[in-house]
Amino acid sequence: MDMTALYRISYGMYIVGAMDGQRPVGCVINTCMQITAEPVTLAISVNKDNYTHAVIEKTGLFGISVLSEQTPAPVVSVFGFRSSKEYDKYSVCSHELVQGVPIVQDNTCAGFVCRVKGSHDMGTHTVFFAEVVDAVQGKDLPPMTYEYYHKVIKGKAPAKAPTYQKEVKENQPVSTPSNYVCTVCGYVHEGSLENEPSDYVCPVCGVPKSKFRPA
Repeated sequence: MDMTALYRISYGMYIVGAMDGQRPVGCVINTCMQITAEPVTLAISVNKDNYTHAVIEKTGLFGISVLSEQTPAPVVSVFGFRSSKEYDKYSVCSHELVQGVPIVQDNTCAGFVCRVKGSHDMGTHTVFFAEVVDAVQGKDLPPMTYEYYHKVIKGKAPAKAPTYQKEVKENQPVSTPSNYVCTVCGYVHEGSLENEPSDYVCPVCGVPKSKFRPA
């Protein structure tokens, strides 16, 4: 079966956020859809390994921030490749609390506050069904699609994404041994890391030099 046919299905790019006590947590998802109008109900898919998943299950409340094409790549990388359990993801962007959940303000098209009404176990992921209890208008910018993220921003899908597939490399030139790649977000550093300072971090996701390996 040619699984590349799945690339024809359209997706968006969103940050789902929740409150772990007084601390905001969140992650990137690409599956969010409206399924009813009365009441307005959304469905989202979240990987069970994401810390945000556990918080949503516990609180039953989450926010959705619709990312625009102007969203900086580091914001997507941090929310997509780092863990809220050990890192304050909201330190890389401005946000506000709307009815108790974090909504990203930087270059977002809209925000929604959602209360979980039900869920379905899908193995690696949970599909949450939630009623929209509040909506926030964002900036008048084109929403970021999954295709735009891949083709323009050159972003990669995290292994936890529902649409993740291992890359198939065909006729790739041999990489220069002196190049190093970030094992967290895939950023390629051209040249050796030896000349970089000890506190050098990945310009995309912010992890230290120890997270790089030869390309």
